[in-house]
Amino acid sequence: MKADFASHMRLVGHSDQGGRADGVQLMVHNGYAYIGHMFSKGFSVVDVRDPSKPNTVAYVPAPANTWNIHLQTHDDLLLVINAKDMFAASEFQDEREYYQGALGSKVGTAEAAGRERNWTSGLAVYDISKGNTPRQIGFMPIDGGGIHRVWYVGGRWAYASALIDGFSDYIFITIDMSDPTRPREAGRFWLPGMNLARAESPSWPASRRNGLHHPIVHGDLAYCAWRDAGLVVLDVADRTAPKLVTHRNWSPPFGGGTHNCLPLPGRDLLVVLDEAVLDHQEDGEKFIWMFDVRDPANPVSISTFPQPDEIDYVRKPGHFGPHNLHENRPGSFVSETLIFATYQNAGVRVFDTRDPYRPQEVGAYVPPQPDRLMDHRPNRANVIQSCDVFVDANGLIYSTDYNGGLYILEFDGLR
Repeated sequence: MKADFASHMRLVGHSDQGGRADGVQLMVHNGYAYIGHMFSKGFSVVDVRDPSKPNTVAYVPAPANTWNIHLQTHDDLLLVINAKDMFAASEFQDEREYYQGALGSKVGTAEAAGRERNWTSGLAVYDISKGNTPRQIGFMPIDGGGIHRVWYVGGRWAYASALIDGFSDYIFITIDMSDPTRPREAGRFWLPGMNLARAESPSWPASRRNGLHHPIVHGDLAYCAWRDAGLVVLDVADRTAPKLVTHRNWSPPFGGGTHNCLPLPGRDLLVVLDEAVLDHQEDGEKFIWMFDVRDPANPVSISTFPQPDEIDYVRKPGHFGPHNLHENRPGSFVSETLIFATYQNAGVRVFDTRDPYRPQEVGAYVPPQPDRLMDHRPNRANVIQSCDVFVDANGLIYSTDYNGGLYILEFDGLR
């Protein structure tokens, strides 16, 4: 398999994930990759103990009309989100409809009466002590569209974005995992204007997606990517009553879609990624930003990362721009200077941030055109859309693609 472009990176192995070559979030744990699917439903398990020969060993189907696109692993637990399968729904076949306006109203969760709910919503917990055979042991239901993404690195607390009846979009919730067979919601936070059930009125234009994508929690601070509302920092010392520390938004004039907020605590820095969500930069140019957060109540943007430019990716079919970051999870490769990101039709990128005012690209890998199109929505091109990236403790890079399967890569800057 010859890359369309490679710089200081090489392919180690590739998998079509048992014919389900669409992938969203992945976790690598004890020699197995757990991969949520965007279009094939459910999630797959790939044995990557020999990274040059990844082998799909299990597939767990999703409930009807439900997607399992995001998941987390720690110790012998796997947490898998359950939510309405948005991209199978008729109302979201035009992708623009998913990324604009109050999502709760569109899926019938803000005014649930009279709307059929034919999907499963909540959080499923699996025992993965036998890595190739996940066994469900618990489930936390929620009333609404479901959970979008979770942050869990062990212990009592998990954190998630949840689309709950009565709210305009996804809000922040804390989850008590002290009994993994019975996870339960413990606290919640939303931006003023989101609680429609309490007759709150949004202060933002109706076309905007002011909903939480997900948090990353370090200590007692939750760094929340709130899509078109930007960065929200919460004090979660009391997990039952999260409190606002600060809210910063740079959209407009920039295009919104904030997707990841990755703290680099040893340097008092925060990497913030805005997701490109439409083709040909129809939603504007999106950036990865570096913030100085030595005062968490006053984050200051100090730089942006360079954009891939070896070809005109804006004209290439599909989305061009940032999507996901490797999030320095415990047990994975953790670096406060090297940042790994996916850029959709521009593949996987590695950045050196030793000078936080001038991040530099030091590695890149752009896979070739996929063998077949997995995206079933109308008018989609058969093109790579590099989605998530995970770097294991040995420095191997794993990246999923909406169409192209799992790529296992090596970066020569780690040798």
